[in-house]
Amino acid sequence: MMRVVRIGTWNFAGRWSDDHAALLEDTACDVWLLTEVNERTTLGGYSLHPSQTPMADRRHWAAVLSREAMSPLPDPHPASAAVRIGTTTYVSSVLPWRSCGAKPPWIGKDHAARTESAISELASNLGQTQPLVWGGDWNHALTGPEHAGSHSGRRAVLGALKSFGLEAPTADLPHAIDGLLSIDHVAVPVGRRAAASRVSAERSGRRLSDHDAYVVDLDA
Repeated sequence: MMRVVRIGTWNFAGRWSDDHAALLEDTACDVWLLTEVNERTTLGGYSLHPSQTPMADRRHWAAVLSREAMSPLPDPHPASAAVRIGTTTYVSSVLPWRSCGAKPPWIGKDHAARTESAISELASNLGQTQPLVWGGDWNHALTGPEHAGSHSGRRAVLGALKSFGLEAPTADLPHAIDGLLSIDHVAVPVGRRAAASRVSAERSGRRLSDHDAYVVDLDA
């Protein structure tokens, strides 16, 4: 029987509570590519490796949460975290949003340049890493209207996917805002069978984050 690896991504917006833990547990991912991660984040049966550059007080840019043994890797960009699980490298990234400005870790005169700079650093440090799974809050829809990033930034993201040999089955999933598509993604090797779904980030009528969670079931 084919083994399926369940991979999720979710932007916590820096929050953490028992309800956040319950959503992670209920979704039952093997690996989570998390962003805007509160330093109190912990989940029984999982190990967590956060990015080393703080995003804000008590908040990491990104982290990988895994129920399997993992080997931490150097951050391929200050807003990314990377680990190796088995033979696969998993990377969780925040990419620049339209209003992020040119302050560290973002470099460039405008949004497109900042996105291109971040992706160039990721590509340089990841090299020809294979197999690779890359996800997180990319702040870009990959098709349709663009509200968080820019069309030039989107082209840079799509170029990176092509160079890494990846495709994002999350590309056509809806955003929490009606009429928009997700800016949070999980990208997997081209040609691998994968099914993607959205998980509402809501408990008892309360939003846990302004981002929903997204899950990809990948045939291993």
